[in-house]
Amino acid sequence: MNLLFHCCCAPCAIAPVESLRAEGISPTLFWHNPNIHPSSEYASRRDSALAFAALGGLPLDLNDEYGLRRFLREAGGEAECAGRCGACYRMRLERTARRAAELGIGAFGASLFVSPYQRHDEMRGICEELAARHGVEFLYRDFRPLFRESQARARALGMYMQKYCGCIFSEADGYARKYG
Repeated sequence: MNLLFHCCCAPCAIAPVESLRAEGISPTLFWHNPNIHPSSEYASRRDSALAFAALGGLPLDLNDEYGLRRFLREAGGEAECAGRCGACYRMRLERTARRAAELGIGAFGASLFVSPYQRHDEMRGICEELAARHGVEFLYRDFRPLFRESQARARALGMYMQKYCGCIFSEADGYARKYG
């Protein structure tokens, strides 16, 4: 089975990709993360995904869109916007499902499902809706048990390790928790 696999970052993708390959699934990584800010953070994560793809001999479809304004518009533009995470999931996974259909790849999935910090039920519902809309299958896997392993492998490989989810709001929230 071929799979278009949204890669939010290399550290989150490592163990899930290995797990998928062990099942006989052939993932093509898809990079589309206009939610990641600032631009230096975006570049660090993109470059780490490129390195991971090269290291693993994985095909990578790179949609290199640094989208601060688009993200702010679609996420509601406010740090307090209750729906910003859902809007962020939808923005990235919509493009993934559509791209899978464009490429003739019958299924898509996402490395986002490795994180214990993401809203799995919400993401899964969005993915199921998008699969139906674009005529592709959504391959769900709960990769959370692989989270620590994936992070440890990334560290061992010297990959860039981010400190927050990706958007400027999650960065601000993280610094607020750390520094009060």
